[in-house]
Amino acid sequence: MAEADAAASLDGVLVRYPGRAPLGPIDLTIAAGEIVAVVGASGAGKSTLLRLLAGLEPRSEGTVQRADGRTGFVFQSATLMPWADALANVALPLELSGMARPEARARATEALTAVGLGDRLDARPRQLSGGMAMRVALARALVTEPDLLLLDEPFAALDSVTRRRLIEDLHRLWSARTPRPAIVFVTHDVEEAVYLASRAVVLDSASGGVAATLASPGPLPRPDGWRAATDYRSAVEALALALAAAMPEAEAPA
Repeated sequence: MAEADAAASLDGVLVRYPGRAPLGPIDLTIAAGEIVAVVGASGAGKSTLLRLLAGLEPRSEGTVQRADGRTGFVFQSATLMPWADALANVALPLELSGMARPEARARATEALTAVGLGDRLDARPRQLSGGMAMRVALARALVTEPDLLLLDEPFAALDSVTRRRLIEDLHRLWSARTPRPAIVFVTHDVEEAVYLASRAVVLDSASGGVAATLASPGPLPRPDGWRAATDYRSAVEALALALAAAMPEAEAPA
């Protein structure tokens, strides 16, 4: 069990690897219903942090806690079954949990409709664009109604217009749930981090620990035109500076 009002937490977590410096210690608490972005240099441990929260990565020291409830995970690639259509891909976790196929397919249809793919239920992954495939992956994660949703750079390979649309979709789906799920979103893009989340966590490239935490101003979901707001631009610049300070000089942007 996580502490009261927390979806998950890492307390003094250290991960040791053979032949390299350990990762951590990491201290991080994710409140129920909040959206947190995680940024850091390549190799800083962003994906490891998600796997720790999901229970997929063993810790060497410290405590990992999660509140009772379901956890959804969306990876960098859509990881869809190529031989199955979108409906079967989304229904899979429900069927694996023991839900009868008709009910699972009905729930999957609702999830695909919610992400704008109600007319592509029978499409195979090869028939979908990158953005559509990621929408299917998002629907598959959301169909179980998770209390904690972990996303590992799911939009990184997409064009900027598609990425913006998917972020808006994610905000819409998050705000429509009662209670809202907690979301932890890994990204390399500081603009994406500030727009998507209520706060951004910067990982130190040397240790993998939390180097800084910066709040993002304004309400979620974002109002129209918020990317042009002075508060947004100032928050992006502040996060970029914090990220640069947490990176080796050779990697930090000029």
